Amino acid sequence: MIHQSMTSNLSFYISSVSHLSSPLPSLSRLSLRCCSSLPSHDMETKPSQGLYPLHRCKTIHLVRHAQGIHNVEGEKNHKAYLSEDLFDAHLTPLGWQQVDNLHKHVKASGISNSIELVVVSPLLRTLQTAVGTFGGEGYKDGVNTPLLMTAGAGNSDRPAISSLNCPPFIVVESCREHLGVHPCDRRSNITKYRELFPAIDFSLIETDVDVLWKPDIREEDQDIAARGVKFFNWLSTRKEKEIAVVTHSGFLYQTLNSFGNDCDPSVKNEISKKFVNCELRSFVLVDKCMSSSNPPMTNYP
Repeated sequence: MIHQSMTSNLSFYISSVSHLSSPLPSLSRLSLRCCSSLPSHDMETKPSQGLYPLHRCKTIHLVRHAQGIHNVEGEKNHKAYLSEDLFDAHLTPLGWQQVDNLHKHVKASGISNSIELVVVSPLLRTLQTAVGTFGGEGYKDGVNTPLLMTAGAGNSDRPAISSLNCPPFIVVESCREHLGVHPCDRRSNITKYRELFPAIDFSLIETDVDVLWKPDIREEDQDIAARGVKFFNWLSTRKEKEIAVVTHSGFLYQTLNSFGNDCDPSVKNEISKKFVNCELRSFVLVDKCMSSSNPPMTNYP
């Protein structure tokens, strides 16, 4: 759990639960508290509503990647996570079916029309999930737009995916899974990813090779939680008001457990419960520390 002194000005709220190059700001500017209104003397003292200016709020759609080959093998035998055969694990055929179902959901619900940015962890399984869920239709001859994914990328039998009529995709290291020890959580070189996913922006990745993953040191839970809070603070500085994030179960569980500590226990549980493969949940991210420079667009003096 993150120490309270690190968490002063960022709040995180559930909006809904749905279907199965700037530097990152300092952690000292954050808050994970669910801010509640002050009750009157004749009301019960318990977490209640919070009221914030609209331009300091963002809608964040969090997605865990679909089933990867490491999920299948790890469920059979946890020691399989140590296998080099699972390096930078790709999606299974079932995983791609999950992606197809989620793609249909975001289309039918209208989410895909409102998302302004897709942020992705730089692992093959998250990249595949992101482009399959929020990408365009299959490539068509004569349509001159960059490909989000080339045909057959990442040991798949999938056709190419177009970037036509899609939001921008950007890759960020700080929303990766636990770092170290497990080869499935070690990424490939960025030069390889750029060939497979031409329309995705990798400009925020500082090194071609994976220098963050260590073969003998597994990232501690409190460290991934701190990294996750820093990532959400970075999201609050973005100009986009509705953002999708495609990431990992460990990252989501450890980060979200840092939020909602003075909410009703049922709300805390709704925020922090574990994600299943290809699950999407929608949240509201509230900036309480003036990180966002977005002016109010609907206010009238």
